[in-house]
Amino acid sequence: MARKVVLLLWAQTLGLAGTQTTWIIMQPPWMPAVLWDRVTLTCQGLGTTSATTWYKDGRRWGQQGHDRLTVTENGTYECNRTGSGLSPPMRVLDDWLVLQVPAWPLLEGDTVTLRCRDQQNNLVTWVSFYHEEKQLVQLRNGTELTLFPLKLHHSGCYCCKGWLKDRQWVVSAPVTVTVHAPLLHVFYWDRQVVEGPQGSLQLLVPAVGVSHSGNYSCQVCSKGGAMQKSSTWLRMTVCMPMANATITPRPLAHEVRAGDPVTLHCSVQVGSAPVTFTWLHNGQEVAQGPLLELRAIDVGHSGTYQCVATNQLGQDGHHVFQALSPELALMVTTWGHRWAVAVNVGRTLLFLLLLLAVIGGCHCWHHHAARKLQDRAPMGVPQPCPTSGSTSDQRRAVRTQRGTVDPCDYDEVL
Repeated sequence: MARKVVLLLWAQTLGLAGTQTTWIIMQPPWMPAVLWDRVTLTCQGLGTTSATTWYKDGRRWGQQGHDRLTVTENGTYECNRTGSGLSPPMRVLDDWLVLQVPAWPLLEGDTVTLRCRDQQNNLVTWVSFYHEEKQLVQLRNGTELTLFPLKLHHSGCYCCKGWLKDRQWVVSAPVTVTVHAPLLHVFYWDRQVVEGPQGSLQLLVPAVGVSHSGNYSCQVCSKGGAMQKSSTWLRMTVCMPMANATITPRPLAHEVRAGDPVTLHCSVQVGSAPVTFTWLHNGQEVAQGPLLELRAIDVGHSGTYQCVATNQLGQDGHHVFQALSPELALMVTTWGHRWAVAVNVGRTLLFLLLLLAVIGGCHCWHHHAARKLQDRAPMGVPQPCPTSGSTSDQRRAVRTQRGTVDPCDYDEVL
C-alpha cells in the first residue's frame, strides 16, 4: 500500500545560528528568559549526557552530567559537551520589565511577535517599542508588537518602555533581533543526502514503503555559507498492513490416516511485525501461534482449517489489520488404520503356525531317529531296558526280539 508522505521541518526545530554544534533549548521558548516562568534549559550536542557541564556567569553550576537544568537564579547560562564545545550564552532575567522575542531563528518573510512583560505579569500601560533608539509605536493597553513580513532591515536592537503602577516609567534591557536571508535546505536519510540544496522546506516521498523507514534530518544554510543549522534526527517507521496469509503444507485438500501426526504452518508475505496468528477449526478458534501441531489425529480432527494473521500499526490501538488464509480441508480416514491392524494380526498368526510346525518337525525327527537305532541293533544281543521315557511301541519291539516278556515291559506285567 503506497502512500504519499511529506516531511516538513520548521526552522524553529533547528539549532542555533553559526557553526556551533552545542546549543541550549529553552522552555518556554522565549528569550531572554524570565525567572518567574520557571525556565528549563536543555543542552544539545555531541557526546553522551554524562559529558555535559553547566556554567553560570562563567563558573561551573549545578549538578554535572545532566543535560537538563531547572533555573532558580537569574544570570547567564552556558553548557559544554565534550567533542562539540561550548554553547552560546542564554540570559535569564528577573527585571521589572522585560522585552522577549521567540527563541528560534528568524527568517526573511516570517512573522514575529515581540512582547513586553512586567514581573509576575502585572498590568503594564502606555507601552512603547523602540528599534535602534527610534520609537516605533506606543500602545495604551497593548503589550505586544507584531512584525510581518520580516525584512533584513528589521534586524537590530530593540527595547520597550512602559508605565508600571507605583513605579512610574521603566525601560527594559535591550534585545538583539537578527533576521536571516532565505536559506537553502538539505535533507538527510540515515546520514545520506536525499534531496537538496533547495529552497523548499518540504521533502516529498510520493510512494512510501517499508524501505523508507529510517532517521531523517534537515540542514539549512545561508547562500554564502555564513550560517548553518541542523535539525534533530526524526525517526520514521513505515508499517505495512497484513496481506497474503498462506498455510503449508499444500495442497489445500489434505487426506491423512488416523494416528498420523500433522503440522500446519501459517505465514504472511506482507506485513510489519509484530504479527500474531490465530488458528480456526470449522470457524472456531483452537490455537495461537504460527504452528498448529496435531499429534495422533482421529476422525474428530477432520474439517476446514484457517489461520488469521493480525498486526497493529501505531500506538493508539485503533489501526488493526487482519489477513485470512485460504481454507485447508483435512480429511482423516480410518481404513488404513484397520488394514494395518489386520496385517499385524495376520503376521502374529503366521508366526504361531511356523512355531508349531517347527515343534512338530523336531518331535517327528526324534521319533524317526529312535526307530532307526533299534533296527540297526544285532540279533541275540540283550538290549538295554528302555527308559521310562520310551514309548510302548519301543517296549513291544524289545519283547518281540527276545521272544519273551521283558520285565521292563510294565504294560505286560500289569
